[in-house]
Amino acid sequence: MDIKAPDLGVDSAEVSEIMVEVGDVIAKDDNIVLLESDKASVEVPSSAAGKVTKISVAIGDQVSEGMVLIELESADDSAESNDDNAAAEEQEANSTNDVEPESKPEPATTDSKQSESAAKPAANAGKATTHALPDLGVDEAQVSEIMVSVGDTVSAEQSILLIESDKASVEVPAPVAGKIEKILVAAGDMVANGQDFIVIMESSTDDASDSKSEDPKTQESAPAETEDKPAAKTTGEPKQAAKPTNTDTAASKTEGKLTEAQVNEKLVDVYAGPAVRKLARQLGVDITQVNGSALNDRILKEDLFAHVKNSLTKQKAAPVSGNPVSSGLPKLPDMSNAEIWGETETQDLSRLQKVSIPQLNYNTLLPQVTQFDLSDITETEKLRGELKGGMKAEGVGFTILAFVVKATAYALTQHPRFNSHLSDDNTQVILRKSVNMGIAVATDDGLIVPVIKNVQDKGLKQIAIEIGELAVKARDKKLSTKDLQGASFTISSQGNLGGTAFTPLVNWPQVGILGVSEASMQPRWDAKKQSFEPRLMLPLSLSYDHRVINGADAAVFTRYIATLLADPRRILI
Repeated sequence: MDIKAPDLGVDSAEVSEIMVEVGDVIAKDDNIVLLESDKASVEVPSSAAGKVTKISVAIGDQVSEGMVLIELESADDSAESNDDNAAAEEQEANSTNDVEPESKPEPATTDSKQSESAAKPAANAGKATTHALPDLGVDEAQVSEIMVSVGDTVSAEQSILLIESDKASVEVPAPVAGKIEKILVAAGDMVANGQDFIVIMESSTDDASDSKSEDPKTQESAPAETEDKPAAKTTGEPKQAAKPTNTDTAASKTEGKLTEAQVNEKLVDVYAGPAVRKLARQLGVDITQVNGSALNDRILKEDLFAHVKNSLTKQKAAPVSGNPVSSGLPKLPDMSNAEIWGETETQDLSRLQKVSIPQLNYNTLLPQVTQFDLSDITETEKLRGELKGGMKAEGVGFTILAFVVKATAYALTQHPRFNSHLSDDNTQVILRKSVNMGIAVATDDGLIVPVIKNVQDKGLKQIAIEIGELAVKARDKKLSTKDLQGASFTISSQGNLGGTAFTPLVNWPQVGILGVSEASMQPRWDAKKQSFEPRLMLPLSLSYDHRVINGADAAVFTRYIATLLADPRRILI
């Protein structure tokens, strides 16, 4: 009975895990394989119950609807077969008991055993045949792993090579049973359909079974046979010994650096499928440093995520002194030669800059995009001008930043995805119920980000008061640890420093940051009046983590903030 792939919702998907083995007895709806595509990961259940007799796919294969996954022997057929086997075994036992007393042979002498073993090669000697690769489904692929060694005895259909391309990972089976005489490819080679890849000395099934059933004691008592087969000793050597070695490898090292060929060889030794390798490249992870958790240390996507999480944890726990988090950049060149580099001078970074470097390095792990927009704050600036006199009399500095903070906080309550964090396993979004706004403040030592808590519950005046207090504490170096923790979103305002736009960096583990540049008067077309009018325009720059937020949502969110800033009365509706 063939169990076929159901409708997967995509044209094809990759076999990521095989969840059964030949001989397993499974029930209907038991999961048999795990399929992965770019869109989803699906466990495929069995449509019937029975005993697994054949697995028709391998890990890395691309499958589509209707393709046979496994073959089953139904429960009824299995029971009937067991009864037949039991009857046959009973009949054979009775037959053996009847003839054994009369036909018991005399023990064979050493000479007769040697003669018999010497006669076997002459009677059953096969021929060495060169075999070509089957159709791989692609123009060319890379040899990822050689699973046998010269001298090994293999059975037909036994996997002997692992071939990988950008599309799939395929295990190439032995075309015939026999002894491996020569391997014509090496790990890392690019191979094509029909290319010769192995030489096998063919043998019959009887020879293979006889070879396996020989008693070790018989081999010890037959030195002549042992001498005839010295090559058999190679089967005990590690598989790596059979891989062709490049005599130029050692000579190709220059000043401790790996050549491109050595890097490729190192990558080939990693046991991971194409989808996992692609994800590793997207995450910027060195896959050779990842530990695999699946069978034979195969690397899964979960292992990549765990590696990234572990790296972030180590970076966060690293000491502040020095530069505890590596940016992945190479070392600086030697600049001691003044004729080439000129004179240099070394200055220490401030303590605040040193603390910021590890956090900034996290940004190399985030796929960030920046959305730009303009807000017409002409009317809002008139309102601020009317209110700032009374605020100033009370000792409160009332800048446009208070409006930006209030409008952004309200927008976050309406678009909670921007006020969230991505879970460590990249499967969930953790939504924050309150808006804790980080406000970037420039100091003589560098940039620092104190936090205003529960902004969604505060009015413009209170926000203005807290912005002023935190700015003073930051410049006087009096911020407490509590003042710097708990932010769910950040605003970085360049005030009147100049510039029309910039790309702020997302402050991990947040998923968004709003940059505000200097407002300027610009001519804007008034369709009703059919003329241009001078309007005060405020540039907005929203950077966001693309894993959590897509471009369309970012555009809508940025425009929503711009609309609120143009008319803050909308917040009261």
